[in-house]
Amino acid sequence: MNLLFCFNRDYLGLFVCCMRSIVQHGGYDHYHVYILHTFFDRELEEAIGRDFGDAVSFHFIRMEEETFASFPTTDRYPPEIYYRLAAPLLLPEELDRILYLDIDLVVINSLGELYETDFEGNYYVGCTHTREFMTKLNRARLGASEDAAYINTGVLLMNLPVLRKVIDMTEICDFADRQKLVLPDQDILSALYGDRVKLVDTLRYNLSDRILAIYNAEHTRHPIDLDWVRQNGVIVHYCGRNKPWKDSYTGKLGIFYRELLPPESR
Repeated sequence: MNLLFCFNRDYLGLFVCCMRSIVQHGGYDHYHVYILHTFFDRELEEAIGRDFGDAVSFHFIRMEEETFASFPTTDRYPPEIYYRLAAPLLLPEELDRILYLDIDLVVINSLGELYETDFEGNYYVGCTHTREFMTKLNRARLGASEDAAYINTGVLLMNLPVLRKVIDMTEICDFADRQKLVLPDQDILSALYGDRVKLVDTLRYNLSDRILAIYNAEHTRHPIDLDWVRQNGVIVHYCGRNKPWKDSYTGKLGIFYRELLPPESR
């Protein structure tokens, strides 16, 4: 299985926790993990590799700082959020698919079904966290096509042979320059490619505390509980500001993060 991550050294601890969940629950004996980065040095790369032994082969691809220098960034949205957009042009030619994952998530069951999803000619496989009304507003705001989905870019299966042909970094840069972006990478991908994303079940593959609360509020007779998540869920995503490693966290899904911690840290 090919996996892609894009993060800086400030988030190394979260990456280790995420990767630990994949090795334990992801369903594969070996993973090829590609990391797009700017600031890792050789010593840190070697230290990351030692954490997971023979289960993971790491491949580090260094990005030039100026690549996304003109793109809008904040403390919450560092330059690394844009690396996934350029990834198909940087990864080895022999790769035909790769699963991009944010580091603020954990895997609780096999990734196999998601990873082997038929693209059916689409560029990506992903999930949306917005319902129809907000999707329509985002389409209007971004000038997207009428059938474009608004994608949560934290979980993206990439159709690399097709993306190598269609990704245009000049087009991406021009869009970022002229458009006021709210969630920058999600806005760009949804506006330019949202009509070429195959949607899969958010409850299974990109479940957040907010999505769980909304679903249960609308399905009071048949709510989803933690037993359902443990049996049917694959990826739990702690997106937004509500993180289980923060004292301010409120939610039910933090249990899956805490179970990955050493007993003395839970």
